Amino acid sequence: MLDFLSEYWKYFLEIFILWFFYYTLLVFIKGTRALQVLKGLVILGVVFLLTQEFQLGIINWILSKLLTISVIAFVIIFQPELRRGLARIGQFGIFYKEKQTLDDIAKAAIVLAKQKCGALIAIEREIGLKTYIESGVQIDSQVTSELINTIFSPNTPLHDGGVIVQGSRIVAAGCLFPLTQNPYASKALGTRHRAGMGLSEETDALVLIVSEETGTVSIASEGVLTRNIDIQNLSRVLAGIYRPRSKGKSFFDILSKTGKSISSTES
Repeated sequence: MLDFLSEYWKYFLEIFILWFFYYTLLVFIKGTRALQVLKGLVILGVVFLLTQEFQLGIINWILSKLLTISVIAFVIIFQPELRRGLARIGQFGIFYKEKQTLDDIAKAAIVLAKQKCGALIAIEREIGLKTYIESGVQIDSQVTSELINTIFSPNTPLHDGGVIVQGSRIVAAGCLFPLTQNPYASKALGTRHRAGMGLSEETDALVLIVSEETGTVSIASEGVLTRNIDIQNLSRVLAGIYRPRSKGKSFFDILSKTGKSISSTES
């Protein structure tokens, strides 16, 4: 058995690399116009092989020219998609969709903070938030900064509740979160901050809070509230601290370096 593996391990490695490449390519182009073009290229390739087999010289010559041109056209037409694909390869420390979701949340929080619109956003991690999802209005939509800004616009029905994010989707809005039971919580904290702390005490969710009074951004994790986050670096901070609990340190281990502790009062 060992002799067999030592002799053929390179073949297994090549098969795995090719499988991974094709799988990644299919996932990347799924649902895009590139998928239809790829199907067309596959059909042309099959027809090209058939014309070679049956020695159809003229058709074979035409198809060989078309295939050559199609490869160049593919690169030109899908230049934006190829550029995004290379950018995804560069996102090695965090999954692309995960980072994109955090970027959209940060972008929305910055706009809301500047407009002093209150917001409460919970990002689900290992522990499910089904109980709290059922307390709100189910949405099930892709996370976008525009949607978040619309939900928390003043005088809208869902403005006062919390938004819950699962993966890259907003699953519910107008959700009710439990208030903190921490007797040492600052008396200056409003309902949103207490709700954000309360949810982070009962679950491992990461909760982002925007103050309606001051426009400051806070983050609650594991029952600890870190306030006055630098909004200019909010996207980078979220991308740097978000990771499943099973991978090591808590959020607050890194987050505590970017804001003030709960005992401080908002300026």
